[in-house]
Amino acid sequence: MWQKAFSKFVGVNPEGTAVNSDELYNLKSLDGIRLHLDHVHIKNCLLRPYFEQRDAYPLVDARELLPSFEVDLYEYKKLPGFSMVVLERPLNYFHEIFQFDILHNPVSKDDSKESSSCPLFNSIKKINIETFESRLPKRSHKDFSNEFGSSDISAIENYGELLPYLLEIERAHVMAQDDTGKFYLSGIFGSLPSDLDTELKRFGIKIRKFKPGSNTSYELNRLFVYTFLMELHGFPIVSERRTSSALFARRLFRMGERFMVRVLGQSDRTITSLFSHPKAKHYPRVEKIALVQVSPENKETLTELKKGGFFVDAKKRVIILKVRYRQHKFNLENVREDRALSVYKQEVIHPLTGECSTKFNIIKDASSMTLLLNDIVRGEYAGNIVYKRNELIQDTETHERRLKFLFAWLSKHQRRIVGYSEEFYSGVVKVLDSYLLTPDNYDKFNDHSDLYQEVWSKYSYIQQARKLKILEDLKDRVFRGKKITYLEMLQEMTGIMNDLKFEIVNYFDKLVATTLSIGDRVLNDPYLRRTYITCSEDSLTEYGLKIKKYYGRLVVLLDEFKSIRKSRTKYEDGTVVSGMF
Repeated sequence: MWQKAFSKFVGVNPEGTAVNSDELYNLKSLDGIRLHLDHVHIKNCLLRPYFEQRDAYPLVDARELLPSFEVDLYEYKKLPGFSMVVLERPLNYFHEIFQFDILHNPVSKDDSKESSSCPLFNSIKKINIETFESRLPKRSHKDFSNEFGSSDISAIENYGELLPYLLEIERAHVMAQDDTGKFYLSGIFGSLPSDLDTELKRFGIKIRKFKPGSNTSYELNRLFVYTFLMELHGFPIVSERRTSSALFARRLFRMGERFMVRVLGQSDRTITSLFSHPKAKHYPRVEKIALVQVSPENKETLTELKKGGFFVDAKKRVIILKVRYRQHKFNLENVREDRALSVYKQEVIHPLTGECSTKFNIIKDASSMTLLLNDIVRGEYAGNIVYKRNELIQDTETHERRLKFLFAWLSKHQRRIVGYSEEFYSGVVKVLDSYLLTPDNYDKFNDHSDLYQEVWSKYSYIQQARKLKILEDLKDRVFRGKKITYLEMLQEMTGIMNDLKFEIVNYFDKLVATTLSIGDRVLNDPYLRRTYITCSEDSLTEYGLKIKKYYGRLVVLLDEFKSIRKSRTKYEDGTVVSGMF
């Protein structure tokens, strides 16, 4: 089936009268070459391996495409992997900021039809072949020579056939535009520089997680900053290939280049693209493509996918899924401060026509998430998840595996649980309470008390963070999606903080610090202070007096939170023998 992939693609023009690749794709624009490469890479790097080893191919779980991305524990050596750079301009070899072996386009803008018989034309083709062979493993020389011995390997039309050999060459290959503006294969064996140390420290200082010269703040926050920076560019902390690709894309973006950096990992089985876009102001856009297995619970979606012919393998419910992400600037006051990416758009790609449908919700279906959570606590889920970055949990048959799976699942989805609707959250609470608070399970949990406490701590964090998410909205006078008055804001805020005060027996300093920051911002609201707080009570209306009363309650609550934080800090520093917890 993979040989027929995109065979019915008629181009971006809906009239579709095109008959050759030059007309099917705009090979003189970054968007056009990206679409062309999408089809070539899906066909040769996803579909072909799948059909050649269908029973052994490790399909991507839809959950793996949801941020935050999980660390890969296995590298599938038999699967293809590559990295590449596309520059929407001609090369300037000496002035490029990375190293690669250059290939030349033998066709100039003044070609005549006799160019193929020109000695210079043939000489350039021969040099390209020799350059390519010098980086190709010896075992492939004969096959390569037989197939491309007299071909122009730089021509974009030959890229699909050349790709299996490109996959055997370490490091990145390069595409750029010729004198006519058309893209061609312009380099191989590229090394993408990544000054990770400088980037990491500069970014950490910028988001105020590092202090210049402070070993303590660096040690405490390095992993957070490293994780956030990588996720911002579409990856967990993983292989050098993907790290260097992400940081190189970041560098090109800052230089104002029109570019695409693309990488396929042998562990994640996902084609990730980072590219410039006129509407992308702060970071390169991130896009991922993978072969995904649709959950059997999504019955309506499965029916529609089958009806539209979107399945690559209907029996195994396999589709080609493209996900585009939205990047978020770091916000110290946001309870979800670790959120660097969120899903912006999902497209299911038709394997024959290339049609991209956005009507399917494959990876953000809240109902299927609740069903999956229910299967986990019942011990009926048989999927995979990575526990604490170093252990693969493959089923939930025992309570030990169930608790590890639950901890990893809650860690993975905590940002969504914090931000999703009240209806979804109540469903999550019902499922978790039915497992964690059932007396029949207490004896079993005693055998795994450390694991149980880990899960309970994560659950408590989510519960408190949900309340803080409401406080975040309240500081802007928004409650449940509606604009409210200053009095309503203070009433709701003091009620939530009063409840929260009794819940922080499970203490999380980050959440308490965020609570204090939100409270201080409200207390220092210029309009609130000028109109109500600094005025004498005699000059205030009944409404104003109520505002002043609840403002005072908020001051008292914040003082209590500060006292709790101070006591907790002393307790953890060992400066007191016992604290209030």
